[in-house]
Amino acid sequence: MRAVVQRVKSSSVTVDNEIVGKIEKGFNVLIGISKDDTVEDLKYIKDKVINLRVFEDENAKMNKSLKEVGGELLLISQFTLYGDCRKGRRPNFMEALGGDEAKKLYDLFVDMCKKEDIKVETGIFGADMKVDILNDGPVTLILDSKKNF
Repeated sequence: MRAVVQRVKSSSVTVDNEIVGKIEKGFNVLIGISKDDTVEDLKYIKDKVINLRVFEDENAKMNKSLKEVGGELLLISQFTLYGDCRKGRRPNFMEALGGDEAKKLYDLFVDMCKKEDIKVETGIFGADMKVDILNDGPVTLILDSKKNF
Protein backbone atom coordinates (compact mmCIF):
# COMPACT_ATOMS: atom_id res chain seq x y z
CA MET A 1 0.00 0.00 0.00
CA ARG A 2 1.20 3.47 -0.80
CA ALA A 3 0.10 6.82 0.56
CA VAL A 4 0.99 10.36 -0.36
CA VAL A 5 0.39 12.39 2.79
CA GLN A 6 0.08 16.15 2.50
CA ARG A 7 -0.24 18.39 5.54
CA VAL A 8 -3.01 20.85 4.71
CA LYS A 9 -4.73 23.93 6.09
CA SER A 10 -7.82 22.65 4.22
CA SER A 11 -8.73 20.23 1.46
CA SER A 12 -11.83 19.13 -0.40
CA VAL A 13 -12.81 16.68 -3.11
CA THR A 14 -15.51 17.33 -5.69
CA VAL A 15 -17.39 14.84 -7.88
CA ASP A 16 -19.83 16.06 -10.55
CA ASN A 17 -19.56 19.64 -9.24
CA GLU A 18 -20.54 18.58 -5.70
CA ILE A 19 -18.20 18.61 -2.71
CA VAL A 20 -18.25 15.06 -1.33
CA GLY A 21 -15.50 15.42 1.28
CA LYS A 22 -13.99 18.41 3.05
CA ILE A 23 -11.57 18.92 5.94
CA GLU A 24 -9.78 21.72 7.70
CA LYS A 25 -6.33 21.31 9.31
CA GLY A 26 -5.00 17.82 8.82
CA PHE A 27 -3.88 15.44 6.11
CA ASN A 28 -4.97 14.93 2.54
CA VAL A 29 -4.01 11.31 1.87
CA LEU A 30 -3.91 9.74 -1.57
CA ILE A 31 -4.22 5.95 -1.23
CA GLY A 32 -2.89 3.34 -3.66
CA ILE A 33 -3.50 -0.37 -3.11
CA SER A 34 -1.41 -3.07 -4.78
CA LYS A 35 -2.22 -6.65 -5.75
CA ASP A 36 -0.04 -7.87 -2.86
CA ASP A 37 -1.57 -5.81 -0.04
CA THR A 38 -3.09 -7.39 3.05
CA VAL A 39 -4.78 -6.09 6.18
CA GLU A 40 -1.31 -5.80 7.73
CA ASP A 41 -0.32 -3.28 5.03
CA LEU A 42 -3.42 -1.23 5.83
CA LYS A 43 -2.64 -1.27 9.55
CA TYR A 44 0.95 -0.19 8.90
CA ILE A 45 -0.08 2.80 6.78
CA LYS A 46 -2.91 3.77 9.16
CA ASP A 47 -0.54 3.76 12.13
CA LYS A 48 2.06 5.80 10.24
CA VAL A 49 -0.48 8.40 9.07
CA ILE A 50 -2.14 8.79 12.47
CA ASN A 51 1.16 9.07 14.34
CA LEU A 52 3.39 11.08 11.96
CA ARG A 53 4.87 13.91 14.01
CA VAL A 54 4.81 16.68 11.41
CA PHE A 55 2.64 19.32 13.08
CA GLU A 56 4.32 22.17 14.91
CA ASP A 57 4.59 22.27 18.68
CA GLU A 58 4.85 25.38 20.85
CA ASN A 59 8.50 25.77 19.77
CA ALA A 60 7.66 25.70 16.03
CA LYS A 61 9.21 22.22 15.69
CA MET A 62 7.51 19.41 13.78
CA ASN A 63 6.78 17.33 16.84
CA LYS A 64 3.02 16.69 17.10
CA SER A 65 0.82 14.05 15.51
CA LEU A 66 -2.53 14.41 13.79
CA LYS A 67 -4.33 13.26 16.93
CA GLU A 68 -2.42 15.67 19.16
CA VAL A 69 -3.49 18.69 17.10
CA GLY A 70 -7.08 17.54 16.54
CA GLY A 71 -6.42 17.15 12.82
CA GLU A 72 -8.71 15.68 10.20
CA LEU A 73 -8.24 13.21 7.33
CA LEU A 74 -9.36 13.37 3.72
CA LEU A 75 -8.75 9.93 2.19
CA ILE A 76 -8.80 9.62 -1.60
CA SER A 77 -8.29 6.43 -3.60
CA GLN A 78 -5.67 6.77 -6.34
CA PHE A 79 -4.57 3.65 -8.20
CA THR A 80 -2.06 5.70 -10.22
CA LEU A 81 0.30 5.60 -7.23
CA TYR A 82 1.23 2.18 -8.61
CA GLY A 83 1.99 3.48 -12.08
CA ASP A 84 5.35 2.12 -13.20
CA CYS A 85 7.04 4.67 -15.48
CA ARG A 86 10.43 2.99 -15.83
CA LYS A 87 9.83 1.83 -19.41
CA GLY A 88 8.42 3.81 -22.26
CA ARG A 89 6.16 6.82 -21.88
CA ARG A 90 2.93 5.23 -20.80
CA PRO A 91 2.64 4.08 -17.17
CA ASN A 92 2.08 0.40 -16.47
CA PHE A 93 -0.55 -0.17 -13.77
CA MET A 94 -0.16 -3.95 -13.48
CA GLU A 95 0.76 -3.78 -9.77
CA ALA A 96 -2.36 -1.80 -8.81
CA LEU A 97 -5.27 -3.75 -7.37
CA GLY A 98 -8.47 -2.88 -9.15
CA GLY A 99 -12.22 -3.20 -8.93
CA ASP A 100 -14.18 -4.66 -6.05
CA GLU A 101 -11.12 -6.09 -4.31
CA ALA A 102 -9.44 -2.67 -4.13
CA LYS A 103 -12.67 -1.02 -2.98
CA LYS A 104 -13.02 -3.55 -0.14
CA LEU A 105 -9.50 -2.80 1.13
CA TYR A 106 -9.97 0.96 0.69
CA ASP A 107 -13.25 0.84 2.63
CA LEU A 108 -11.58 -1.23 5.35
CA PHE A 109 -8.77 1.34 5.57
CA VAL A 110 -11.33 4.16 5.92
CA ASP A 111 -13.12 2.23 8.69
CA MET A 112 -9.82 1.61 10.49
CA CYS A 113 -9.06 5.34 10.46
CA LYS A 114 -12.54 6.24 11.70
CA LYS A 115 -12.00 4.01 14.74
CA GLU A 116 -9.15 6.35 15.77
CA ASP A 117 -11.62 9.08 16.82
CA ILE A 118 -10.53 11.38 14.02
CA LYS A 119 -12.81 13.15 11.59
CA VAL A 120 -12.47 11.24 8.31
CA GLU A 121 -13.84 12.38 4.97
CA THR A 122 -13.43 10.59 1.63
CA GLY A 123 -13.76 10.92 -2.07
CA ILE A 124 -15.78 8.41 -4.09
CA PHE A 125 -13.89 5.27 -5.04
CA GLY A 126 -13.37 5.05 -8.80
CA ALA A 127 -14.95 8.43 -9.56
CA ASP A 128 -13.44 11.27 -11.56
CA MET A 129 -12.50 13.55 -8.67
CA LYS A 130 -11.25 17.10 -8.46
CA VAL A 131 -9.11 17.69 -5.38
CA ASP A 132 -8.54 21.14 -3.89
CA ILE A 133 -5.57 21.30 -1.51
CA LEU A 134 -4.21 24.21 0.52
CA ASN A 135 -0.80 22.79 1.43
CA ASP A 136 0.65 23.72 4.80
CA GLY A 137 4.41 24.07 4.64
CA PRO A 138 4.34 22.38 2.20
CA VAL A 139 4.84 19.07 3.95
CA THR A 140 4.43 16.05 1.67
CA LEU A 141 5.52 12.52 2.58
CA ILE A 142 5.36 9.26 0.67
CA LEU A 143 4.67 6.06 2.61
CA ASP A 144 5.00 2.49 1.34
CA SER A 145 3.96 -0.49 3.43
CA LYS A 146 6.54 -2.70 1.70
CA LYS A 147 9.18 -0.15 2.77
CA ASN A 148 10.52 0.23 -0.77
CA PHE A 149 11.40 3.84 0.03
